[in-house]
Amino acid sequence: QMADPFLYDTGERSHYGCLGHEVQIEYLKAYVCRPSFSTDKAVIVVHDVFGWRFPDIRYIVDLIAGHGYITICPDFFKGTEPWKSTDHWPDFPDWMKNHDPMKVDKEADVVLKYLKEQCGAKKIGIVGFSWGGMAVHHLMLKNPHLTAGVSLYGIVRDSEERYRLLNPTFFIFGEKDHTISLDQIFLLEDKLKQYCKVPYKIKVYPGQVHGFAQLKPEDMKPDDKPYIEEARRDMIDWIKMFV
Repeated sequence: QMADPFLYDTGERSHYGCLGHEVQIEYLKAYVCRPSFSTDKAVIVVHDVFGWRFPDIRYIVDLIAGHGYITICPDFFKGTEPWKSTDHWPDFPDWMKNHDPMKVDKEADVVLKYLKEQCGAKKIGIVGFSWGGMAVHHLMLKNPHLTAGVSLYGIVRDSEERYRLLNPTFFIFGEKDHTISLDQIFLLEDKLKQYCKVPYKIKVYPGQVHGFAQLKPEDMKPDDKPYIEEARRDMIDWIKMFV
């Protein structure tokens, strides 16, 4: 029996009044939020298993846009069903087989093209959570057009090539994440020291579980709030440094 990797309760979400709008880009739907002024900087947000419509992820898109970036969250599941909190954990491995975070290259290219041609973006960063964090780690190894990346509690596990990052990448972890052990984090750090030629950073936030950083303010527990806010500030600072 696999433990539920999402320790935060996804049942009763407060409805989030989004600031952005939905667009169709070739075969992909996407949620886009623009800052109040024009800019040539953009950020792609990669959702977690709950998909591109999940309120928490839209909150993050709007938050990043508020810092001055054209921010977009495409449906990386291409119209297929996201995982739902009512689904059964024994089915999760099968669901993952059909939703492989390493198979996002084509979608990333479609979105990059849209941001460059339709939005005038010249520098484009990427941020991803959990499933999306794995996708970000993968893309930062493969796609040189992504200026910088932030992977929140998601790593590529089974490739010896996974340490040769192309551009600056920041890995954010919760200390109590039972899907990523501290051993794995130490191994990542060790190997990046050996192989990585670009700036990188790894940071572990005390007492935090998987999924901690995308909670909306009203869903945060007081003890966790300072760490959640710190992780978000760190995420934005990394983007601002390189994008």
